[in-house]
Amino acid sequence: MDGKSGGTERVHRPPPALTSLRERLRDTFWFAPTAGLVCVFVLWWVLSDLDTRIVAHLKEEGAYAELGDLLSFAVDARTIVTTVSAAMMTFIGVVFSISLVAVQMASGQLTPRVVRIFVRSRISKLTLTVFLTTFAFSLLVLTSYEGGAEPDPRRVTSAPLLQSLLTLGLVGLSLLLFVAYVSATLRLMQVGPVLDHITRESLRSLARQPGGAADEQPPGTGAVHVAHQGRTGVLRDVAVARLVRAARRHGVVLRLVPRVGDFVVRGTPVLAVHGGAAPPPHSLGHTLSVGVERTLHQDPAFGLRQLADIALRALSPSVHDPTTAVQCLDRIVQFLSVAVRLPLATLHHRDRRGDVRLVQEVPGWTDLVDLAFEEIRWCAAASPQVTRRMLAGLDDLLLLAPEERREPLHRHRALLVEAVERTVPGAAGRAFALRPDRQGIG
Repeated sequence: MDGKSGGTERVHRPPPALTSLRERLRDTFWFAPTAGLVCVFVLWWVLSDLDTRIVAHLKEEGAYAELGDLLSFAVDARTIVTTVSAAMMTFIGVVFSISLVAVQMASGQLTPRVVRIFVRSRISKLTLTVFLTTFAFSLLVLTSYEGGAEPDPRRVTSAPLLQSLLTLGLVGLSLLLFVAYVSATLRLMQVGPVLDHITRESLRSLARQPGGAADEQPPGTGAVHVAHQGRTGVLRDVAVARLVRAARRHGVVLRLVPRVGDFVVRGTPVLAVHGGAAPPPHSLGHTLSVGVERTLHQDPAFGLRQLADIALRALSPSVHDPTTAVQCLDRIVQFLSVAVRLPLATLHHRDRRGDVRLVQEVPGWTDLVDLAFEEIRWCAAASPQVTRRMLAGLDDLLLLAPEERREPLHRHRALLVEAVERTVPGAAGRAFALRPDRQGIG
């Protein structure tokens, strides 16, 4: 897939299917714990076999004294293993109950979309996985003990030596992860780290998006439309490589009708086919991923949507927290300062021979600026802290933007000035509210 930017031509390879699979798994909370439980059963079986071989080897060598010392260690570790197996599930329940309350508070104060940060958090999944595997492994280890409180070295056939060591290691790892998990959960309740996380994810998504070419010719007007036959929901992901291959095989050009992030309904057109008949349904299967909510994988505008939502909630009369809105504007300006230098045009995905096979609409520069400032401006006219920060941000973006991208910035600046003049009655108050300040009011 080629894109032209600044007179140079770059080759953009479609992301592999594993990237989409990884993103889907990150949006689930069951995969990591399930994989951990499967692995722990396999590991227990392997260690049980090794423990049996160790005991058999020591008995063959006649090293009963060494075997007795190892059995004594296993018996001492049995108390710890028993305590762990009895307390771990209670510990898991208490920890994650508190965490869910913290997530609920964060979603109420900021935006419900913040829950996805907790769901996608690697430390949350790793902590739950280790806790569950420690509990399951300790139960399995208890089944490996034999011989009573003081087993006879000459009669035992197996002893959980390596299993006991691994259990102790898992207990230590659980304690370390508990500290890290609590720290991460507390950061989730703070505005700054949440905004920073959303911004970093948005910028990574923006960097993955290939540059469009504004001078490309659009496909012809005559088209055959392919209706959506899957589930109703939000278009989350597009398998670009599969669509390009399907279009190349059938000698057509495909145009994606909805944008990533649009809500699609069964029976509505999702693909327009130019230059021939529509490919058969089996060649277009599993090319569009539809879910219940948007993701940032191929939708960088969703990050701006979240930042704007947090700012709007902060400016609502029930919350009235303009400082949080200023922090959101800081991140919005950061995002737009990167996007202003990117070629935000319609994407023309090409096959190996350089022929356009898939046309995809993406949000342009004007769309991003409107998303960033339009709704906030409606709620910010009576808050001088926010208007001063918004003016400073628009002025900074005007310095960075090329001439052809300044029009929406000038428009939003003029609309903000008009809104303040209409809302603030006194001349002195208007002058104060219209003075650019990167901190709002210090």
